[in-house]
Formats: sequence, structure tokens, C-alpha cells
Amino acid sequence: MKKFLKILGIALLTVVILLVAAPFVFETQLKDLLRKSINKNVNAKVEFSDIDLSMFRSFPKATLVIHDLSIINNKPFEGDTLALSDEVVLEMSIKELFKSSDQPKRIDQLKLNNPFINIKVDSLGRNNYDIATKDTTTTSDSTSIFRLDLKHYELNDAHIKYVDQQGKIALNVENLQHQGNGDFSLEKSKLETYSEGLVTLDYDGTNYLNQNKILLDAVFLMDLEQNKYTFLENEARINQLPLTFDGYVDVNENNNELDITFQTPSSDFKNFLAVIPEAYSKNIENVKTEGNFTVNGRIHGIVDETYIPEMDIMIKSKDASFKYPDLPKSVQDISLDIDILNETGLATDTYVNINNVNFRIDQDRFSAQGKLSNITGNTFVNLNVNGTVNLANLSKAYPLDLEQDLNGILTANVQTSFDMNSIEKKQYQNVNSKGTATIRNFSYRSPEIPNEVKVANADLIFNQGTVNVPDLKMSVGKSDIAASGKLENLMGFLFSDQSLKGNFKANSNYFAVSDFKTPNVKEVSTTENDEKKNVPQPSEKDAIKIPSFLDVSMAFNAKKVIYDNMVLNNATGTLVIKDEAVRLENVKTNIFNGSIGLDGIVSTKQEVPTFKMNLDLNQLDISSSFNELDLLQGLAPIAKAIQGKLQSNLSLQGNLDGDLAPILGSLSGQALAQLLTAEVNPAQMQLLAQLDSQLNFIDLSKIDLNNLKTKLTFSNGMVQVDPFDFKIKDITVNVSGSHSFDMSMNYNLKFEVPAKYLGSQVGTALSQLSGETIQNMTVALPVDLTGTFENPKINLNMQQAVNNLTQKIVAQQKQKAENKAIDAINDILKGKRNPNQPFYKTKEDSIKATDSTKTQAPATKKDSVSQEKQIQNAAKNILGGILKNAKKKPDTTKQQ
Repeated sequence: MKKFLKILGIALLTVVILLVAAPFVFETQLKDLLRKSINKNVNAKVEFSDIDLSMFRSFPKATLVIHDLSIINNKPFEGDTLALSDEVVLEMSIKELFKSSDQPKRIDQLKLNNPFINIKVDSLGRNNYDIATKDTTTTSDSTSIFRLDLKHYELNDAHIKYVDQQGKIALNVENLQHQGNGDFSLEKSKLETYSEGLVTLDYDGTNYLNQNKILLDAVFLMDLEQNKYTFLENEARINQLPLTFDGYVDVNENNNELDITFQTPSSDFKNFLAVIPEAYSKNIENVKTEGNFTVNGRIHGIVDETYIPEMDIMIKSKDASFKYPDLPKSVQDISLDIDILNETGLATDTYVNINNVNFRIDQDRFSAQGKLSNITGNTFVNLNVNGTVNLANLSKAYPLDLEQDLNGILTANVQTSFDMNSIEKKQYQNVNSKGTATIRNFSYRSPEIPNEVKVANADLIFNQGTVNVPDLKMSVGKSDIAASGKLENLMGFLFSDQSLKGNFKANSNYFAVSDFKTPNVKEVSTTENDEKKNVPQPSEKDAIKIPSFLDVSMAFNAKKVIYDNMVLNNATGTLVIKDEAVRLENVKTNIFNGSIGLDGIVSTKQEVPTFKMNLDLNQLDISSSFNELDLLQGLAPIAKAIQGKLQSNLSLQGNLDGDLAPILGSLSGQALAQLLTAEVNPAQMQLLAQLDSQLNFIDLSKIDLNNLKTKLTFSNGMVQVDPFDFKIKDITVNVSGSHSFDMSMNYNLKFEVPAKYLGSQVGTALSQLSGETIQNMTVALPVDLTGTFENPKINLNMQQAVNNLTQKIVAQQKQKAENKAIDAINDILKGKRNPNQPFYKTKEDSIKATDSTKTQAPATKKDSVSQEKQIQNAAKNILGGILKNAKKKPDTTKQQ
């Protein structure tokens, strides 16, 4: 016995050692075999990070784990991902490891963890899963490293995408859990499967399933020799609707053949609520229902490139009702009679008969009938809708998730028929619609609008392809709107991807923009005295976007428009909304005791909104307009100290912020401005106040700006002012320069000051020096302005002033000498003077000149420079007197 136990122990120890050592022995071999098999059999880029072999994970079976498997297509789908998987787990008998390298290993179980399978069929019918190399398609299984004799397989947390461009099918299955148990080594066997996942299905641009939960628990009879699969036992759920299946699927070489019947296992009307996605139908377990609901159908026939299965699906319900236990009202007298039919196997012959759909809530009844034909091609719609619905009752009878309460009475009696090609091609003459719809006492609340939208009345009249709106009355907050017009393509907007076209006239007695603005705040937590408080703070928000689906023209007339603190009276014009832009045409309004006319465009199509405008400002009150409008403040800051009337034409363009207000630094354009009447109060602006105090010879309160005209050019945040003149009594001032929208400036002022304002001593000295009477003399004084308008730097350019005055005096002296010579020549020519006589007026002058010539040498260039230097020094003294000797401003009224 001891000997037996010893032998047994040695054997077990040997087995354990072999199990531990086997992975090290076989892993390298399996890696090489796997890569060799992939390169030989697959036309794709297949990669994996590593493989692990374990003898204990599924003992007594060996487990091979392939990590991070990826399959990337070559041409014609080069670069596309065919499949990914975090793990591929293969289980096999341990003895399979000891087979030679040319013998395939038989796999008993296969698991794919977190796989992504991406199947594509392009418009030419080529598929991306056909990756077997041509030289291996006709060889036996012996050429492959593995042979699938599966007993069990799993897909865990799988994601499968199937896109067939040729067949116009898009299938997306997410969160798929699927497993099957059978024996694929047998020609005939049972396959037990369980599947659940979220399915989205689009066919020819129409969505039929959207994240619908699908469950299938089915047993198939597999005939692998004939490729035929027959339903034996099964139960399926679409959302919460149970269905049972019978029939088979036969996979042939050139087509598939199927014959499947299905039905609801019971006729309880609760089955109808189960069709609706659970997110919308909520918990239906305790819903009280009466009446029946059944779905019965058969799908059978050939499936290939030409044919689809014939189908006959019936959805029926009669005299049904339901009531949710927590809601006060019920939906009653429900009848459904809908057929989905195809009798030829051609996709274009599929049609839906809506024989009857009706329901009642309290005394309100609603019904619809119609037909949808050729639903896979040029779908033809024929629909009749008739009834009245109290919108407030909808949420009282059915658990709707609404951000706001619905209310109002909707009444409709509409018949319409059209084909989708006519809608897409905008051939609205082929749309035949007639009838009316009205809504009364409708109100709507939204977090995007701070005030309740109330529609007192809205009438719609359907006529061919257009919808007339003869009467619409609504209010938002204190704002009222009355409108009328028509919609040209309501069907195109509802059933196709088209803009909503319309033409309207709107009137308003009172329109406040603030009624449509949402306060932009967010809650942030701050700690104060160990307590958290919520404090409103500004928050980021998306820029206002003009809807891309609108193509509407609206002529408006508003008696009073309130924008911020501005009041616009009698605003009229036309708005054309199209292509994410608003064009303003012939807009006029009274404001600031004057009027504004404008034309232009605002666009939000780009990431940063833009605008381009032409404005005509007529007799605006300067003070109020410049206080309220940042744009005008930036163009002419000095207007802050001006009272009067303004007239101007502006052309400008630039960027807008999120509230569609101009970004001043981005503006470019020009303005032609005229001050009609103007009075200046220097005390209102620091620049004028300092000028008034530093320049003693002027009094800015006496400035004359009436009918002053100037031109402004602006770009990149800078405003360039063309030179212009104005007067302060008989002092002429020339202005030129520029400033920026941040109020920094660089201006040059040139004052032409009459000498009579400079005092009698300075004036007399100047007249003696120049030889000109004081009444005719002016002194030019340049002044440079820098800094900002509220913190100016005023610099009197003395050197330039001295140079100007010196040059003026010298020029006058030269001109005086030239005049004397010309007079003498004229006298000689007229015989009034002896040509040999010098140009002297009197005998005394002649004697003085003769004596002078005897004692003095002729004048030299040095003497001329010296004389000009004397004049220059005199000019400095004269100008210095202007600023230093004058103790008070001159009384210009007396001087005149």
C-alpha cells in the first residue's frame, strides 16, 4: 500500500510538473504556428500583443488566450477595422497540444470578450469580411492551425456594426450578450442560444429601431450538411413585447430561403404598450388595460439581390383602453387596424395600410387613416387626420417626460397626399393637401426662454403644397406679436431634410428683447464661516445661432421696441432669414429724438458670428445716443461733452460676440458725420477741461461746431480722422490724427490765433517786427495730444511755433522789400523817377544811405543770419508771453 501511494504521489507530482511546464514548452510553438497560419490563410493585417497558455484555468482542458487581437483590412477596404477583441479564449483537450504542427487543433469552446465586429458591403457589392487568401479557399481543414468542433461559444459585451451601402441597410447592435451550446462536429444537432442587446436599424434612410432592447431565447435544429436551420422552441422580446416564432431558414449557394411565422403569445392590450420603448412607456406592470392587441405575421420566400421575402403582418386592436395607476385620466375607445404587406417579393411593392387608428381622452376624439405605398422607393403618402385634442390631457393620461406642461386645444381636419420625390425635388404642385388646423390658448415654457410663450390663436389652412396662416396671435412676457402669412413647404420640412420656407407680416405694439433673454448664471460653491452658499456667477454659453432650417421673409412693424435701456419707436422693415444669416432690409426706427435707417446682414454660419451694415443716422440727440451706444462712444469719445444734433452715414463690418453685439476691436469701415447743432461743455471731459485751463487765449465754451463735417476711417481697433477745421470765435483750429477704441489717442491741433488776443505789448512788438498791422497778424500754435481722453498729455510744440512765426516774419519782410523795388521800377517806367536815383523816398533817406555806404560795408550772408536770429528770439519772447504774461483769458467780445 505504501508503495502504491508512493507511486501515485510520484505520478501526480509528475502530472503537476507537466501542467506547470507545458505552457513554457508549447507557448512559443503555438505563437509560431498562429503567425504562420495567419500569414498563409488571411489577406489582412492581423496582430496580437501576446498569447497565454494555461492548464489550470479550465482543467482538464487547456486554455489558450489571445490578447488584443486586431484584424485590419487590405484593399479595397484598406485601413478599415474588421474586428477587434480584448481577448479570444480557446479551450481544447490537452492532448490536442501534442499533435504535430501540420495537424489542426480541435477547439471545443470559443469566447470573445469585448469584441468589435465591423462588417461592410460597398456600393459595388464587395464585402470586407472576404479575407481568405485565394490559394487556401479550396484546400482542406488540415491547412489551418485550428478546427472548430464547438460545443459552446460566447460573445460577451460585443458591438456589431453592419453597413450595406448596396442594400441601404445599417444595423448596429450594442451591449450584445450571446452564447450557444451545441455540437458543430455533428451533421445534425440542436443549438441552444440566448441573445440580448440594443438594436438600431435603418433601412433606406428610415429608422425602424432605435436602441430597442431585443431578447431571443431559441433552440434551432441545425442541419450543417444542408445548411438549414429550423426554429424548435423560442421566445423573443422587442422592448417588452413577447413574440413566438416558427419556421426555418435555408442557406443556399446563391440565395437564402425562409418561412417564418410569428405572433404574440397573448392578446392582452398591454402588449401594445410593450412595443413602445421602456424609457417612454415606463413600468407597465400595474397598468390597467381592457381590450385586445395582437401581432400576427408571416415572412416567407427567397432572399437574394432581386427579391425580399413576401410578408403579411397584421396589427389589430378593438375597443381597448388603458390607465396608469398614478395618472388621473385614461385613454379609451382605442382601435388599431394596420397591415404591412408585400405580395410579390419585390421591395418596391411593400406597403402599409393604416385602415383605422383612433382614441378618446374625455370627450376629445382623434382618428387617422391612410396608406404608405412603395415604401422602399418613391414612397407615396396618403393620410387623413381628424379630431380634437386637449394637449393638457396627454400628460394626464400617459407618462410623458416633458420639460414643461402642455396645454391648449388642437383641432385638425386635414387630408394630404404626396410622393417623396416631389417633396425632395420641391415640386409642390404635386402635393395635394387640404383642410384646416387650429390651436387655441396654447402656452409653452422652456429653460431657453425666461417667459412663458402664449399662443392665443393660430389658424392653419392647407392648400396644395402651401399652408396659409391667416391669423396668429401670441405673447412672450410683456411682448405681443400678431402675424399672418404662409409656409411654402411644410411637407418638405416635416418629411425631408429641407429648410422651412415662409413669408410673413408681423406687428407688435410692445416688443422687449429682454423677454427672450435668459439670465446666464451658474452655481458655484464657496465656503464662508464653514457654510456653503450658492452664488450666481457668469457662465459660458454657446453663441446665439440663427437656425439653419429657416428660409423665411418677415415684414415687421413694431410701435415700441425695448433693447436694454434703449427705446425704439415705430420700427419697420424686412428680415430675410436664410442660410444661418439674417438680412435686414430698409429697416427704420425713431430713437434718440431722431431716426436710424439701416441695411445689412448678420451671419452665424461661421464659428465667430459676423456682420456688415450700412446705417443712416438722422438728427440724433448727441448726448443720449453716445451715452447708450458703445459703437458711437468708440468712434467719437469727445462727443461726451457735446450737446446737440448729429447726422451721419456709417458703413462698417466686423465680428460679433455671443450675444451678437459688435466686437469693437474687429470693426472696419468709415463714417461721414455732420454736427447739425452743437454746444460744448468742457467740464464733461478731462481732455477739454485741461485744454481750456492750459491755453489762456481760448474759451472752449465759445466753440462753434455747427454744421461741422468730418470723415472717419476705422480698422483693427483704430479710428483715423481726416483733417477738419472749426472756429472758436475768430480763432481757427485745424484737427487731424487718430485714436483707438481703448481711448488712447494721437492728435495734432493747430491754432491760428489773431495777434490782437495776445495783449497790446506783444501785439505792438509783433507788428513792429513784421511791419504788419496788428489786425492782420495771426500766430500759429501747434498742440500735440497723446495719452487717453480721460488722462491726456498736452504738449505745446514751441519749437515748431517759433519756426512758423519766424518764417512768416522773414517772408513778410522779403515781400515788403520786393514791393518797394517793384514800385520804384513802375515809377521809372512812368517817368516819375530818375533812373539814376536810388530807391529812396526822400532826400534825407538818400543822404542817410550815402553816409551809410561811406561808413559801412555791403550786407553779408552772416548779417542776414544774424538778423533772422534776432527775429527768432523775438518770436520766442512773443510766444512765451502768450503762455506766461496773460493772467486771464482775453475778452474776445470787446476785441471785436
